[in-house]
Amino acid sequence: MNFRVIRALIIKYAFICSRNTFRCMDVIFWPVMDLLLWGLVTVYMMKVSNAVPTLVTFLIAAIILWNVTYRAQQVVSVSFLDDVWSRNLLNIFAAPIRASEYVGAAYLMGAAQAVFVVLLLGGLAAMVHSFNLFTLGANLALLFVNLLLMGWSMGLVTTGFILRFGPPAEALAWAIPGILQPVSAVFYPISVLPSWLQPVAQCVPASHVFEGMRQLLATGAVDAHHLWCAFALNAFYMVVAAMTFRYFLEGARTRGFLAKYGA
Repeated sequence: MNFRVIRALIIKYAFICSRNTFRCMDVIFWPVMDLLLWGLVTVYMMKVSNAVPTLVTFLIAAIILWNVTYRAQQVVSVSFLDDVWSRNLLNIFAAPIRASEYVGAAYLMGAAQAVFVVLLLGGLAAMVHSFNLFTLGANLALLFVNLLLMGWSMGLVTTGFILRFGPPAEALAWAIPGILQPVSAVFYPISVLPSWLQPVAQCVPASHVFEGMRQLLATGAVDAHHLWCAFALNAFYMVVAAMTFRYFLEGARTRGFLAKYGA
């Protein structure tokens, strides 16, 4: 793996984002609006009901951390779509660029964007809701890494499906996070789900992360079981995602889809 190639790809993606006002708005505007809207809705619910004060912190922390997975997945998928839309995909794969370098650059861009969004929303939450997410310390870093790994896996699988099925599958770049969110226990515990759906949620790394997050906010400690389950599931899904992407990429090369998408 050539890190100079990865750096060049990152610079390319950075130029695309910096010169596209609407892309910058997507990174900043929607996360901020989510935090402000749902944070204020929760405050209102507390005023008109007997909701416990920790409900606000649960919801705010969930909104911030879910953006880690969403942003990581989006960068991997949309970076690929940028090359499809600009008819640059064929040039990318005709150049001496390995698939691992192409994906690695997208992963690093996703990580950078996720860090930026967490810092932005964390600072905003401290100002608006007097909630300092960063007091969670090292445990926050472990939760962050798990959500980042899940986002990378989702993004790579999404890209593979777009390679296989073409433009009609582009909607998956925005649909997959929404499909998985109900079984990710983001805003509620797994026990709230129907009994037949709970085993599915147990197989989603994010559900263990958010269960651990609520436990950490309520008690100041997180059960290591949740972290180990999340890491194990993420390791498995990362391997599956890599194999899926490689299979679809080789299929696209064999069938000439790369030339079709890049022309």
